[in-house]
Amino acid sequence: MVLIIRRSIIFLLAFVLLLPTTAYADGAPGVSAKAAIVINSGGEAVFEKNADEHMLIASTTKIMTALVALENADLEDKVEIPAQCCGVEGSSMYLCAGDVYTMGELIRGLLLVSGNDAASAIAVHTAGSEAKFVAMMNSRARSLGMTNTHFENPHGLDAQGHYSTARDMARLMAHCMDNPDFAQICAMTSSTVGGQTLINHNRLLSLCQGCIGGKTGYTMAAGRCLVSCCQRGQSRFICVTLSAPDDWNDHVKLYDWAFSNFSARLVTQGVSFDVPVISGSAESARLIPEDMSLFLPNSAEVELRAELPWFVFAPVKGGEEGGSLGAYLNGEEIGRCRLIYEKDIPAAKRMFKETYTESLK
Repeated sequence: MVLIIRRSIIFLLAFVLLLPTTAYADGAPGVSAKAAIVINSGGEAVFEKNADEHMLIASTTKIMTALVALENADLEDKVEIPAQCCGVEGSSMYLCAGDVYTMGELIRGLLLVSGNDAASAIAVHTAGSEAKFVAMMNSRARSLGMTNTHFENPHGLDAQGHYSTARDMARLMAHCMDNPDFAQICAMTSSTVGGQTLINHNRLLSLCQGCIGGKTGYTMAAGRCLVSCCQRGQSRFICVTLSAPDDWNDHVKLYDWAFSNFSARLVTQGVSFDVPVISGSAESARLIPEDMSLFLPNSAEVELRAELPWFVFAPVKGGEEGGSLGAYLNGEEIGRCRLIYEKDIPAAKRMFKETYTESLK
């Protein structure tokens, strides 16, 4: 058994400030969007502007449509197009009643050319009706924590009670990019379906270094809407702009700024502590932290506070927990990991020396 008496050691590492929560903090670029947000893959916001304001979201709605379809239908499902799904106003795949497509082809038409008819056909096939499918969309939104979102249709045409926020849409996109089928489809620059070539409306795929997917949207009332994902090296960000006249440039500027100013770092690298050992084969046992990677501003000053014993009795077992290490930014804990013993320390072998005295007669 390892007996531990707790002590606290404050260990400082030179690693800025709290993450910005306003549009122009810490050198962030100005944007044309009425509402915007940039989050990392873990959901932490590094930039936001009116991120919780209810907004029209136009065809970025189809991100949720695709997710619900992917989770409740098979890509190889055969879908016969009902007449009611043809001729939906706005952007279109130009479906005709009686035509047969696979679900995968319809989702490509949904995400690449923003087919409103594809959205309707996907909804009817998946749920039996648009109304039932919309109920599934709203249920899925609740399960993802999208508390400021409500859908009225699967395509995003303006409707009373159809809205979301930049923050909710970012949360949705982050989740969707973990779905391999969604990520693969929205990264396509083009695809041939039914003899027609579908060209992805998302120009960021060629305009922005590292862009790996996204979805556009536009109506006169909603303005230009754009949700995208960008990865450079090991860092990934999601950007959402709503009602943004200059959305392409907004995203490029925000990504360049985010990648230049924030990154994930292994803050425990090179950290260790030696604890005195009583009755052991070695005088001290080394405690090392488990890996703790934190997403931080590049100039952040992180304080590491270790809780470990003043001493430990042998034997010590390698890999056993001996304490913990907390990471703090501006006095608030932002991460914690275990401290474990690096290797076994056996108990020392006891040597006894006895002296015998013989009586001589």
